[in-house]
Amino acid sequence: METHVRLEPWSAGDFWLLERKNEPAMTQFLGGPEPAAKLADRQRRYEALSAREPAAGRMFRVVWTPAGEGPGGGGGRAESVGSVGFWEREWQGEPVYESGWGILPEFQGHGLAVAALTELLAYVRAHGSRDSVHAFPGTDHPASNAVCRRAGFEYLGDVDFEYPPGVPHPSCDWRYRVGRPPGGLTPSG
Repeated sequence: METHVRLEPWSAGDFWLLERKNEPAMTQFLGGPEPAAKLADRQRRYEALSAREPAAGRMFRVVWTPAGEGPGGGGGRAESVGSVGFWEREWQGEPVYESGWGILPEFQGHGLAVAALTELLAYVRAHGSRDSVHAFPGTDHPASNAVCRRAGFEYLGDVDFEYPPGVPHPSCDWRYRVGRPPGGLTPSG
């Protein structure tokens, strides 16, 4: 059975989700929880990113309606289960997008990260201006590396990637080619 999610632009009301994503279980591969001031700054950056033009990047709240509970299936109980986003960066002299995601622990293991990343890539194909999206999960994070593989990213090799900034972390460099023809998007995307 296929897992479907909906992506909603990050907003001021999503700070609770950022707090949940800052818990030790969610940050063990990211250098640990951030202090309150850094978390508030991250919230401001996420809101600002989502207010810019679509090609600059976006942060999204991932919303899931379990099978049989949505429209036509009864219940309609949609759950905010995590976040996914992309932003501009330079990587090895090339303008690219970087992507990141996090699904809350109680919702992991249902294919939601892959579904969210797949929706994000469709958004990038429709609105982006760069040819590739990279992800840099740690070499010690098999679940996130599996998400990249299942979402269609190509493994380029191991790199020392700084995260948090100033802290080199052995990471895997995964790339997804957006597949945009030379000269920009066509009506069929």
